[in-house]
Amino acid sequence: MHSRVDVAPPAQDNRSPATARITAIRVAPLQGQSPQGGWSNEIAEEDSIHALVAIHTDAGLSGYGSAFTSGKLAQAAVEVLKPLLIGENALEPERVTEKLHQNTFWMGRGGTLTHAISGIDIALWDILGKATGLPIGQLLGGRYRDRAQPYCSLLMDEPERMADILLPHHERGFRAFKIGWGPFGRRDDPRLDEAIVRAAREAVGDGVRLFVDAGASDAYWPNGLKWALNTARMLKDYGVGWFEEALKPDAIDDFVELRKASPVPIAGGEVLTRRQAYTPWLVRGALDIVQPDVTKVGGISEQRRIAWMAQEFGVRYVGHGWNTALGLAADLQLASAFPDCDLVEYIGGSAYVDRLTREPFALDGEGYLAIPDRPGLGIELEPEHLARYTPDPAAFFAG
Repeated sequence: MHSRVDVAPPAQDNRSPATARITAIRVAPLQGQSPQGGWSNEIAEEDSIHALVAIHTDAGLSGYGSAFTSGKLAQAAVEVLKPLLIGENALEPERVTEKLHQNTFWMGRGGTLTHAISGIDIALWDILGKATGLPIGQLLGGRYRDRAQPYCSLLMDEPERMADILLPHHERGFRAFKIGWGPFGRRDDPRLDEAIVRAAREAVGDGVRLFVDAGASDAYWPNGLKWALNTARMLKDYGVGWFEEALKPDAIDDFVELRKASPVPIAGGEVLTRRQAYTPWLVRGALDIVQPDVTKVGGISEQRRIAWMAQEFGVRYVGHGWNTALGLAADLQLASAFPDCDLVEYIGGSAYVDRLTREPFALDGEGYLAIPDRPGLGIELEPEHLARYTPDPAAFFAG
């Protein structure tokens, strides 16, 4: 008779740390090659409308995020938030960023502070992924896909210019495009609007997905519901997949009417922040497609709650992503974690998307992007590249 021998399991040497205390928060304003936005008060290359955020910890782990706001505003916001962050456990992103929200309601809820918290939250998820060795999509509950289709986001121009704008990106491999802003809807000339869309469709052909963004969050947008209804009917003739920002961003009653009557899906929501702001739009049925921006709404923690809430209302989630390589990486991870999200926005020709990382994003033969399966966001910033666009890159990477 043999006696029972209990054998202890072998010791694990690759355990992730239980804590990674935050020791520093850094901001890198991006400027020098800021892409034009099509705004009536146009962005100059030297303007800073995006900022990167770095979080450093005592565990030797650092994470990186992106905030859609002026670098100066992001730096000021981080100074306000820093006392709430230093010493916190970076491996608890949802709890930590909710702490930031809860303690800053009265200091600018929904504004610059929320945009800055977005960059911080993305960086914290990046750290959690690195600590566990998992991509963020898997940490969010599982990956439904390993690639997503980027739609190349480009500005509208005169009809005779549209082929020159679109074709270089089509030749690069993009098979989905969004065109927006510029003269569209700005000249009280529906024939011009149609000519722009017709020229775009003829340039890329019928087999390519095409979306249209009116850009009605621009200053002093001149059009209302009747223009949007007539334009939506026109867009149907060109196989447009959705009509984005067709009305001023606070015109929820008109959006409800437009969605009911439009023959093409209605998209919007990029200027809203935090999940609470999206609730009435979903409850009232104002949108077919909801487009929160992960670099504005509160980061990955907030974006995924909005996306799940949208699904409960039968509204499709496609993240707005007019930001940076880090924002695109976050959108890719989120796209992997939702069963019905197969698209990500990709600014055509932006240095802040194409020239910040060690390995550039690359389209496959079908015009898709692989969703990184490396830990965290799955991409690495290249310090020498970042040095072209921010004044003190060494300080940004210093723990």
